[in-house]
Amino acid sequence: MSYASLFTTKQTLATPQSQPMVGATQVAAAAGGYVYAVDDWQRLMRFLILGSEGASYYASARALTAENAAAVLRAIQTDGLRVVRTIVEVSEAARAPKNDPAIFALGLCLKTGDLDTRRAAAAAVARVCRTGTHLFQLVDVVASTGGFGRVTDRALECWYTDRTEASLAMQLAKYQARGGWSHRDVLRKCKPVPSTTAQEKAFAWSVGKPVSIASLETEGEALKVLVGFELAKAATSATEVASIIGAYGLPRECVPSAYLQSPAVWEALLLSGQGMPLTALVRNLGKLTQVGLLTPLSDVAAAVVERLGDVAALRASRLHPMALLLAQRTYARGKGDKGSLTWSPVGAVVDALDRAFYASFATTTSTNKRWLCALDVSGSMAMSQIAGSSLTPREVSAAMALVAKNTEPQVEVVAFGDTMVPLSLSAQMSLTAAVDAVSGLPFGATDCAQPMLHAIQRRLAVDVFVVYTDCETWAGAIHPVQALQMYRQQSGINAKLVVAGLVSNGFTIADPDDGGMLDVVGFDAAVPQAMTAFVTATT
Repeated sequence: MSYASLFTTKQTLATPQSQPMVGATQVAAAAGGYVYAVDDWQRLMRFLILGSEGASYYASARALTAENAAAVLRAIQTDGLRVVRTIVEVSEAARAPKNDPAIFALGLCLKTGDLDTRRAAAAAVARVCRTGTHLFQLVDVVASTGGFGRVTDRALECWYTDRTEASLAMQLAKYQARGGWSHRDVLRKCKPVPSTTAQEKAFAWSVGKPVSIASLETEGEALKVLVGFELAKAATSATEVASIIGAYGLPRECVPSAYLQSPAVWEALLLSGQGMPLTALVRNLGKLTQVGLLTPLSDVAAAVVERLGDVAALRASRLHPMALLLAQRTYARGKGDKGSLTWSPVGAVVDALDRAFYASFATTTSTNKRWLCALDVSGSMAMSQIAGSSLTPREVSAAMALVAKNTEPQVEVVAFGDTMVPLSLSAQMSLTAAVDAVSGLPFGATDCAQPMLHAIQRRLAVDVFVVYTDCETWAGAIHPVQALQMYRQQSGINAKLVVAGLVSNGFTIADPDDGGMLDVVGFDAAVPQAMTAFVTATT
């Protein structure tokens, strides 16, 4: 037997993905193929943006969360202050579809970091936990990871006392209880000392102590929403509730549920700035239609379309592009993901949501490069959800490809599994049509080398490959990085590779030692700009 025929230290031109490349620091992914491991900082970013509440094809939500939590804990031990800064950056920039992973990671910093880390995390609580719901989520993490302490209690106290009185009252009224926690529970733990009579009355009201409407009214605008809340509870008609909403700026959460089938109540919420901010409007479009308020050619429909078209307001609202994509998909379908609510969608609103999705991305200048956007449509990309939503990585990749088609003049979009899959997306396509185009494709194994091999076989001139994938590649006879190197050699083009990871796992097909490859996380408004900067960089 010739052992030399069975093993060599020379880098071969093509290594099956079921084997590691010689000399490469590769690891086996969950599917069995060999890829590169992301470091803890990349894993932290993936977790903060993508979360892990939706199981992947290869791992349960519990297993993914345990892996991500371990990476976060290691990062905290390495540089806790950097972790806190990263959490704040992702949360405040609205880079993630949900704030939950940032809150979870901040809770770990509060309970497991050194003193400097815990103090920094405490100072960041109000910046990351912007609503009562966020606060309750943080409290839940703290309670499950060691309980409360002086630093944590002080952070919770400041969350209440550092707010304006009107903001405090709104938080207490709008988010009374979530996830088994209430303001009464938290206030009893942190025991904030009120600095004004308005704060004192607001705290007393929140923990259930008797505070009369007359007493609340003496504080004027500061506790106005609490007065309205109490008046709405005592109201006897939808007309009366609608009047109270207009006069006191009540949000939907403060309206007795018995009146939430009334068009007059919903119209009052729509006309009230506090009652229906843009985020709430997008979330309640189906309900507005179901109660008969939002109808074709109506003034309400025109007003909704106008609000969705206000680009400045859209970006100020912190609405994540995925929230708009999900809203567009759900509203156009005429049925929510949960519950029995159904409606007949208004076409103008569907179109307005389509436009709002594109408008949510920051303006990006065309690179004038030749792009090949490759969508992984293998089975694993259709069998998981992103950030706990009903959207699969496969669907989101199609929407992001349309963003590229509407930004760059030279973009070819292809789909692949273990072979190339025919796909035709145009810039004029609606989001619904684009997502539907990939939703019905046959499942298959994953070979992330396919885009580069396709370009070689077709002799395509490509400056940048963008691969949307979960990086669970295993089916190919050649590794993706080898296929890219082969393309560079045969074409004479120093092509770059952008890997858009759409699952919060620890793997990537990008070689971390190759400056012509980039990992990006998620699909927020900043991603196209990051890609553009990378593609146009000269080094």
